[in-house]
Amino acid sequence: MEPSPEQSPHHAYPDHWEADVVLRDGGTARIRPITTDDAERLVSFYEQVSDESKYYRFFAPYPRLSDRDVHRFTHHDYVDRVGLAVTIGGEFIGTVRYDRINDQGRPASAPADEAEVAFLVQDAHQGRGVASALLEHIAAVARERGIRRFAAEVLPANNKMIKVFRDAGYTQRRSFEDGSVHLTLDLEPTEKSLAVQRGREQRAEARSVQRLLAPGSVAVIGTGRTPGGVGRTVLRNLLAAGFTGRTYAVNRAFDEGLTTLDGVPAHRSLGEIDEQVDLAVIAVPAHRVPEAVADCGEHGVQGLVVLSAGYAERGSAGRELQRELVRQARSYGMRIIGPNAFGIINTAESVRLNASLAPESPARGRIGLFTQSGAIGIALLSGLHRRGAGLSSFISAGNRADVSGNDFLQYSFEDQDTDVALLYLESLGNPRKFTRLARRTAAVKPVVVVKGARHSGTNPPGHAVPVSRIPDATVSALMRQAGVIRVDTVTEMVDAGLLLAGQPLPAGPRVAILGNSESLGLLTYDACLAEGLRPRPPIDLTTAASPQDFRDALAEALADSTCDAVIVTAIPWVGENGEAETGDGEVLAAALHGAAAGSPAKPVAVVHVEIGGLAEALAAASSTAAPRTRPTTLAAQPSGTSGAPATAPPAAPTEVDAEGTEPPGRIPAYPAAERAVRALAEAVKYAQWRRQAATPGKVPEFLDETTDEPGAAALIDTLLGATPDPRGRPLTHDEARELLGRYGIPVRPTLPAPDPETAVAAAARLGYPVALKTTAPHLRHRADLGGVRLDLADEDALRRAYGEFTELLGKPAELLPVVQSMAPRGVDTVVRASIDAAAGAILSFGLAGAPSELLGDTAHRLVPATDRDAAELIRSIKAAPVLFGWRGSAPVDTPALEELLLRLSRLVDDHPEVVSVALEPVVVAPQGLTVLGASVRLAPPPPRGDLGPRRLPNY
Repeated sequence: MEPSPEQSPHHAYPDHWEADVVLRDGGTARIRPITTDDAERLVSFYEQVSDESKYYRFFAPYPRLSDRDVHRFTHHDYVDRVGLAVTIGGEFIGTVRYDRINDQGRPASAPADEAEVAFLVQDAHQGRGVASALLEHIAAVARERGIRRFAAEVLPANNKMIKVFRDAGYTQRRSFEDGSVHLTLDLEPTEKSLAVQRGREQRAEARSVQRLLAPGSVAVIGTGRTPGGVGRTVLRNLLAAGFTGRTYAVNRAFDEGLTTLDGVPAHRSLGEIDEQVDLAVIAVPAHRVPEAVADCGEHGVQGLVVLSAGYAERGSAGRELQRELVRQARSYGMRIIGPNAFGIINTAESVRLNASLAPESPARGRIGLFTQSGAIGIALLSGLHRRGAGLSSFISAGNRADVSGNDFLQYSFEDQDTDVALLYLESLGNPRKFTRLARRTAAVKPVVVVKGARHSGTNPPGHAVPVSRIPDATVSALMRQAGVIRVDTVTEMVDAGLLLAGQPLPAGPRVAILGNSESLGLLTYDACLAEGLRPRPPIDLTTAASPQDFRDALAEALADSTCDAVIVTAIPWVGENGEAETGDGEVLAAALHGAAAGSPAKPVAVVHVEIGGLAEALAAASSTAAPRTRPTTLAAQPSGTSGAPATAPPAAPTEVDAEGTEPPGRIPAYPAAERAVRALAEAVKYAQWRRQAATPGKVPEFLDETTDEPGAAALIDTLLGATPDPRGRPLTHDEARELLGRYGIPVRPTLPAPDPETAVAAAARLGYPVALKTTAPHLRHRADLGGVRLDLADEDALRRAYGEFTELLGKPAELLPVVQSMAPRGVDTVVRASIDAAAGAILSFGLAGAPSELLGDTAHRLVPATDRDAAELIRSIKAAPVLFGWRGSAPVDTPALEELLLRLSRLVDDHPEVVSVALEPVVVAPQGLTVLGASVRLAPPPPRGDLGPRRLPNY
């Protein structure tokens, strides 16, 4: 909303303060600056506030606003006086304003850094978190305008407002003066305030998805009058699933005399329905969707599933239609799944919702599934159904213009019906937030992800989100760091999901293999070695083995303390007449269930070849077998960015008897050894991550004592200048040395050598032996092309090398040669840090030269890195053995290397203006290391949305 010409011309309307937010109950609202055009809205809002709330705001009876009040509350300069409003349907439901004051509490301008703040929330919307959201946003605005503290006067009886300030997490002081509570809040974000903000975000976004998946009533808008069509299909599926709520068919083309359709009430519009509708499924042509959304918003619908196509997947015009759709829905407080969605499913017995195009609702299970593709959604539903797996919830988000995979993670984290979250993603709108949410969710339940469109460098049609330029290998590494199980195909996702949903996590990589086929056992053994597991020699039960033999062998393997998991291989029995007997699958399944139920909780997987009924029987938890002991949960509470431990939601309800046991889990069956082993290997790696994450790493205290953060900040300000170039600037060698030195990262000096005499003088100054190398971009770090000459012991050797240099490679003006003193011998490595606008700051490590440049053997971690991250970083590259004494060489000083990684991480985390750093080569010797080359680039820091107030993305 643009200001009128009466607004102060000195400060333009700050449209970047506008934001859509999710409130505590899951509904949305819009926060924006108040302008002079809002006078009528303000008066109308104030008339709907109770006398008690007015008294709390003005400390006296204040039945109406005077013209002077209205003028004051709608005229702001957006610097010293700012007002924000929360709106739904274009009308105010809450306001906040600040006025900058001096030490005496009188109106002031900068450099005064304190402001008085006051809130007012409509009574009907109190308790929805409106004031808390307003405080986050007005605090961010104040910091932007140079205000560091808020002062507030609150009546002692106004407990709700006092609680808003107290719970915000800011450092605060409180006193009682003249009959009111005087509060002062320091607005600098703290670890606690960030944790509070993210906790509120999680609960609100989870609730917004829960409202979509568990409505009390559903209206299908666009239900056809004749069988067939999208709307009629969804209505039929709703009824077939046995939806427990109320269902309505809506179509403006219905005859006035039509009262029911397929047994449910039929209406021409939502206005004809006597009660509130919670969820609307929209299945009308795109040009009619705005009318349907307006009808929904005006009649209190809480959420939308938009099946209609014709949006961003059709190009730029459709993309703008999609943005307008989101704006319209959010203006009424509604969230959207879609457009171009396949639908949603919730199998909970109390809901039984199938508001999708899937003709058959999946069985009830413990797997939650999110996809951004209808086709992939169909394939996954079909694959899970064939293998006897059930779902707790399913969302196919289509163009995912609003509800995204991040929202699904928020919901899955606390959903007691979901044990495993599966996500098929084609784009990541906010990778930084995704990794944060995934890390927290993975601490309590597995998260399995397939990332489509990995190598195209663009987003799929319909996905209007920022494009990250980081390579897919880096994305995969960052997901692994967050505990995400990243797989390549949807088949692998189903394989892993079945194992994780039905079996306990393995305590280690030791695998027992048993079965009635020696060949299949050997294939399984080889597959285990290929996946990094530690298999024991296969136990061959011979082809004559009976189901009882399988049961005994499995029970013995599970009881063995040297075994962490078991893979059972089975082929059909051969009868006396030489024909295969494939019909005993149910008998074998019962035997395996029986062995697993009476044994220690360890994962079991089955590899079978054409045994009829085995997979289906294994997929059903036995009701006759003895109960098994409830497996111990791997308690993992890794610290988030804020440092506060992630808090697990209440444990999911499980069928547990009086002795604390539960029925045996479903045993997953696989048609190939490689698939079973790969799923087990992913479970082993995930379980290891959970164990390690239980004691999170930390940043060593010595960094605080040996870094000069203020000095580095001052140097960066000087180097960037008062009006920095948005494109940034590279630092010279000396500038980079000075900046890195402030963080305890010494770079060995180099001296220019434009001619032989200068080279000799430089060597004399540095001391022999020296290296002569070119800094020309095409030859930099290319010893293989003759661009580096090492161990020049004296002046003669240096002059000879200089002559060969210029003779073979070109003139000194082209080569830009430099002289540098020799470093102790060691392993050449490369350390980098860079900032991706979407993913954030990333720390990378690899061996210099071919391993990292040609083979891509580079490891990555998100910044800030902990001591554990640094240790894992250098050990996770394939060439890591070179650092630890490979083939009899001396191990290098890895603690010094880890310290270097931590110092660089600290530098880029403290100073986001440092957008890229490359230390190459870093020679790591048996004692110490030497940084021989460094390049640094500074630029104005990209915005950090994850540290600002909560807001929904606008793509």
